[in-house]
Amino acid sequence: MIHKHLLLLCMAAFLGGILGGALSVQWLVPKSVEAQSLNGVNAEEFLLLDAKGKARAGLGLDANGEIGLVLRSKDGSRTLTLSPDDPLIIKLVERGGRILWSAP
Repeated sequence: MIHKHLLLLCMAAFLGGILGGALSVQWLVPKSVEAQSLNGVNAEEFLLLDAKGKARAGLGLDANGEIGLVLRSKDGSRTLTLSPDDPLIIKLVERGGRILWSAP
């Protein structure tokens, strides 16, 4: 008699776990994945990292909502930026902040 009750309890727990898992997927899966289109990715920033995890290139928005593309040299001594919102649309800057080249 005890074995029948134990077997019944184990089967009820197993079936309850299966049913609970199936139902939780419907309620707990985040819906943000559905917001992206099939042919694009939405983000505020994209970074390209080297093997050491250092950002070498980035495309994103700053705190003011201005867009920019930043490329850094391997040793980090020079940075090339492209931003249509900046007065100097393209500029090459050395580590100290001195502008080496700009346009316009």
